[in-house]
This record gives sequence, structure tokens and C-alpha cells, in this order.
Amino acid sequence: MVTLRAVDGGGAGRAHALGRVIAMVNDKGGVGKTSLVANLAGQLAAADYRCLVVDLNRQANLADDLGYRDDEDDDQGAGLVLSILTESPLTPVEDVRPGLDVVPGGARLADLVPLMVSRLQERGRAAFDVLAEVLAPTAEPYDVVFVDCPPESTILTDLALTAARWIVMPTKSDVGGLVGMRLVAERFAVARERNPDLALLGAVLFATGTRSRRVHAELRGAVAAAFGGHSPLFATVIRHAERSAQDARRLGRLAHELELEVAAQPAWWASLRAGSTATPRLSTAAAGVAADYRDLGVELLTLLRAAEESTTGRDVEAM
Repeated sequence: MVTLRAVDGGGAGRAHALGRVIAMVNDKGGVGKTSLVANLAGQLAAADYRCLVVDLNRQANLADDLGYRDDEDDDQGAGLVLSILTESPLTPVEDVRPGLDVVPGGARLADLVPLMVSRLQERGRAAFDVLAEVLAPTAEPYDVVFVDCPPESTILTDLALTAARWIVMPTKSDVGGLVGMRLVAERFAVARERNPDLALLGAVLFATGTRSRRVHAELRGAVAAAFGGHSPLFATVIRHAERSAQDARRLGRLAHELELEVAAQPAWWASLRAGSTATPRLSTAAAGVAADYRDLGVELLTLLRAAEESTTGRDVEAM
């Protein structure tokens, strides 16, 4: 297990509490933000890391990926809006998976935009500090906190970037995903005025059919152009597997959960002989996708640990 720095039991400042908050962001939709958040958080929770996910997306696809859509705890984002309205700590839904808690998003987040517009008129850009303020007391006990950011919503993205310590940017190898990254870079520069510790942890190539060096080189160049020469790129690529993605969202299962179900399902010829062909068979590609997410989770934790050690070393030198 890759260990992260210990939480200060006596209570630390806001920066410490938010030190493991990762905003999953790309201004383009359909590049894998929610799938990455759900599967990384689920994989890490299954490995005994305590994880929190904050859903800032009005479509709330996370509810489908984690299988809690329309459950009694699915408040469509009302709790998140209330916390920001009253500036009180977030209250997560506990144990959506063992060790994985969620602050749900949904249609009620539409109320957040006019609220923030009003506060921006009153407080200026200091209004964007509110998510950091309500998340910090909640985030303290978690090993990793993911914020699932919506596409094409500068106000909600700015809230996330002002609260986060790290950015992870998923993209596909098409023009749209790369354009979305450039738009994030613009928001990144603005957010650092309020949150100077914000940094890019890396970009992830999602749902691609190739691992070619050419695609990686092009993506690294695009990240470098957007972020002023800084071009971290995760080595792990999440492969394209359309059937597995459809199975996951239809059933509310994560890739590693589908992997187990695929292993348990009878061989196709046994199903045919038994006449049980009415139930759709799960794609065997789930095992490969689950392996990709496992590799990405290890890489993510390793990068976080290295960054924390580097920061601690600089703090010691400064003393």
C-alpha cells in the first residue's frame, strides 16, 4: 500500500485539510471525468483508503456509476447548496461503498449559480473561497477527496479550483478534449490568484484505442502549451471499452466489481445450453479496464506521496 502523510489529530489549518483534494476537470464533456472519479475512489476505498467524492455536476452521472440514483440519500445536490448558502460543513452520504462517502450532485445545483453570481457582486472573487471553507472541516479525516467538475460551467469550476490542491485532467485524443484543457488552463491561472497552492498533478488519456508514443507526445505538447511548459502525463492509459462502460452505468457497478461478476458468469456455451440467453452477458473487457484503473490508482498515490515528501522537505529547509 502506498501511504500518504498522516492527518494531524489535533486539527490542522485549511491548507492541510485540503491537501489531498483533487479536482477532476476538463471543460469538455464526455472525456471521462465522472468515470475516473468513481472508479479511482472505488478502487482506493476497496484498498482501505478512506475516500470522499464531491459531485458538482448537475447531471449527477456519478449517481448512476455508483448505483445510488433515486435512493433516499440522493438529494440531487440540495445538501451541497444548503452548505454553501449557510457556509456550514458538508454532510456526506456515508458508505456508498465501504470507505467511500459522497456529497451528491444533481438538478438542485442549478440554484448554486445565481447564488454565486449574487455573492460575486458582494464579495468579488473572495466568494469562490466558500467551497474550500465548507469542505475543509469535512475533508480532514479522508485519505483522498475527489471533486467531479462539470463541463462548461466556469462558476462551478472556479469553486472547485479554489478548493483543490491538485488538478487531474482527463482527455481523449481528439480536438475537443484538448480545447477543453486549454480552457481549464485559463481558469487555472485565475484560480491561483485565490489558491496559490493549486497545481497540475497530471493529464490522463481516457478511452483510447492506442498507447502509441505519437499520441502521448501530442498530448504532452498540448498540456505544455496550455500550462506554460509544465506537461505531466500519467503513464497509465484507460483503454476504450464501450461495452464495459455501458454495463457499468446500466448496473451501477465499477470496473473492478464488473471484473468479479464477469469471472463468475458461466461460459457462453453453458448459458446457451441452459437457455439463459435473455440476460445480457457482461463484456470480458471489464478485467482489462479494472487493471487500468488499478494501475492509475497506484500511480496517483505515488505522485501524491512524492509531492508531499517534496513539500515537507522544503518546509524543513525553510525552518
